[in-house]
Amino acid sequence: MSHSHAPEYVLGTDAIEAKRLGLQHRLWSAAAHQLWELAGVRPGLTVLDLGCGPGHATFDLATIVGGASPDRAAHGRVIALDESAAFLHQLNETAAGRRLTNIERVLGDVQNLGAAFPNAAAFADIAYLRWVLCFVPRPIDVVAGLAKVVKPGGKVAIQDYFNYESMTLAPRHADFSRVIAAVARSWRSGGGDPDIVSLLPAMLRQHGFRVDHLAVNQRIARPGSMLWAWPDSFWASFVPRLVDKGFITAQDAGAFFAVWARASHDPDCYMHLPPLYDLVATKL
Repeated sequence: MSHSHAPEYVLGTDAIEAKRLGLQHRLWSAAAHQLWELAGVRPGLTVLDLGCGPGHATFDLATIVGGASPDRAAHGRVIALDESAAFLHQLNETAAGRRLTNIERVLGDVQNLGAAFPNAAAFADIAYLRWVLCFVPRPIDVVAGLAKVVKPGGKVAIQDYFNYESMTLAPRHADFSRVIAAVARSWRSGGGDPDIVSLLPAMLRQHGFRVDHLAVNQRIARPGSMLWAWPDSFWASFVPRLVDKGFITAQDAGAFFAVWARASHDPDCYMHLPPLYDLVATKL
């Protein structure tokens, strides 16, 4: 998420990142749909997709809430919010191509939902946030905003990280672990928190929510599998950024990629992926 006057989203907003996000969504779409079902996403509802990026989840949500009824009054809508005008432009172009007419775009900061929706009382049936709260400097402001825009009885559905730095290769390798630690440092340097889910139950309770569901998606990836492509695309995009920003040296990056290349051809190796937590909370 990025305004021209705001710090750049730590993973970038270029075409390469948009493509990586598309792969990421497809590999985790089953988990997303399962969470949406648990949160009660269905035709006719108003759903907020906060930190929507180029809209990969937005399109799925719009299809679900739009329904198939000929009664347009029963059709739901998705309000997609992001700080990146470039991402929202991509979203608009794709939505037009798919003829999805029940998506509204909002350029704004998820940490200031009052400014994004200045004249709106509690209006959302469900708010969805995936890989958003781990990056923002003021997650408490996000939760405070959610308390204002989500209807009483409405739901917040969150997918985000805790124990991110447990991500590792098996067998372990120091050159790999060094880069994982640098990734987490880079997020924290921008005010993010790769362990954000540990703080969310208290934040939500303090702002009038009841946590109804908390669970973890713990997956492993093996060389040659679909899931192996997920971290592979992330390393290609982000490890050079770590070098550019001084979190690791070029030598560190070279050693990392050498380890990763060997692991990618080792049938006995696997990768413990970062734990992705599911959380559903009800606005009281």
